[in-house]
Amino acid sequence: MRLSTGDRLFIGINYTLLFVLGFAALYPFWNAAVISFNNGSDTMLGGITFWPRAFTLENYEVVFKDKRLVDGFIISVLRTVSGTVLSIAGTALLAYGMTKRKLIGRKVYMVLCIITMYFSGGLIPSYLLIQQLGLMNSFWVMIVPGIISVWNMIIFRTFFIGIPQGLEESAQIDGSSNWGIFFRIILPLSGPVIATLSLFTAVYHWNDWFAPSIYISNVDLLPIQTKLQQILNSNIMLEQMQNMDSAAQGRLNQMKAVTTKSLSMATMMVATVPILLVYPFVQKYFVKGVLIGSLKE
Repeated sequence: MRLSTGDRLFIGINYTLLFVLGFAALYPFWNAAVISFNNGSDTMLGGITFWPRAFTLENYEVVFKDKRLVDGFIISVLRTVSGTVLSIAGTALLAYGMTKRKLIGRKVYMVLCIITMYFSGGLIPSYLLIQQLGLMNSFWVMIVPGIISVWNMIIFRTFFIGIPQGLEESAQIDGSSNWGIFFRIILPLSGPVIATLSLFTAVYHWNDWFAPSIYISNVDLLPIQTKLQQILNSNIMLEQMQNMDSAAQGRLNQMKAVTTKSLSMATMMVATVPILLVYPFVQKYFVKGVLIGSLKE
């Protein structure tokens, strides 16, 4: 089938716009990666665009020799994994309970949940609550407050309602309990929506730097994103370089070409790339999971 001149023009304009938008979105990340692999002293001369002009791995060597940054990376991984597992499990369990018509006060619970989506207590009441719960300056302050997500609960609930009721009735006739039905039937059938919401939750936990900066004062418990936010400030970056552990400081003294900017970009890459590597494994679940969880015929 031959395309008309108008169709070819339309396709050409579409591809041009997509290329421009894609380039505008990807170039900042690419440029940061290039700077992280470039000699810091050379970067200060300017003109670094698409390729490292003076390739080096010294920036990453300093990052991985700094025990505090490595500890922050480990904290971020632990937080992301445990936070995602507990959040998905807790939210899915709440959503399953909300599908039961025999649940007394179900509508009241639903209204209370929805209210929290529009109104919050604010930072000061939240801080006081966290303090009274004894979660201040602990690893669990990054996990417990986010275990239940109302938005994810609604998506789970809509998906669970779409599962044929006959499956649960057959399991009940066979003597299965509600726990057995949930773990042996409901969850195995919820693969797409679980994968999609798990990714969104993992991205939130990995990228969140604000909560730890408010509730945690122990540097050893800060995730790498919070440390990155701090060291991106040039003054704090200078202090960070001066206060590195002995191994990193000794190596840094031998690398006069490492600057605050090049070290910042290397730290940013270390903090960003791991979560990006997760996307290809769950990409196929995106559309299917979100649509199934948000639409009902």
